[in-house]
Amino acid sequence: MTTQSEKKLVGYAAAEVIEENSVVGIGTGSTVHYFIERLGERVKEGLSIQAVSSSQDSSNKAKKLGIPLTDFGLLKKIDVTVDGADELDPNWNMIKGGGGALFREKMLAYHSEAMYIVVDRSKRVSALGKHPLPIEILPFYHQAIIQELNRLGYTGEVRVDDSGQPYVTDNNNYIYDIHNTSPIDTPEKTHRELKQITGVLETGLFFNVGKKVFSINEDGQCVVEEK
Repeated sequence: MTTQSEKKLVGYAAAEVIEENSVVGIGTGSTVHYFIERLGERVKEGLSIQAVSSSQDSSNKAKKLGIPLTDFGLLKKIDVTVDGADELDPNWNMIKGGGGALFREKMLAYHSEAMYIVVDRSKRVSALGKHPLPIEILPFYHQAIIQELNRLGYTGEVRVDDSGQPYVTDNNNYIYDIHNTSPIDTPEKTHRELKQITGVLETGLFFNVGKKVFSINEDGQCVVEEK
């Protein structure tokens, strides 16, 4: 089974369990693409929901498929958010932000009644840290932010777009990708240390948030784990 097949299988499976009249948070990424695809089909079949998205990219995909979107600020609650991960460890700690939407993804995740994580087998890891850790930083005097990161031992680079210019998030900020030389054994501690730096707006470390994980077993079947 190819990675894309795995992504489609878990994305579709998560869309199947969305209940009538739910308020749904839609994440960002290649696996969520398939969740949006199947969710759009279910809406056409008569499923009534409201949705809010973590990125302009996901919003555009949802709109094309007729998924009704609302503004995050108008919601009293989100029933469930479905999102992927760049890495997922055995304790369901995650690195997210490869798609550049980590700030809004975290807003949805931590303001939802439940978060469903959709991942292919390549995203399951024994420890976080092989994938770069994205953090969202202010563009204003970002060189000083990077100097402080370097002083604390965090090295990496500002993410660039296809034109070679700094990648700009939907919040008009930069992404700094930290390259980890060792596993992130204490993600909460690392998150707190990074957030103490003035100008670091959010980190791509997620913890204590997942309720279900949709993934693929060795037989190529979608399995659902629940906390």
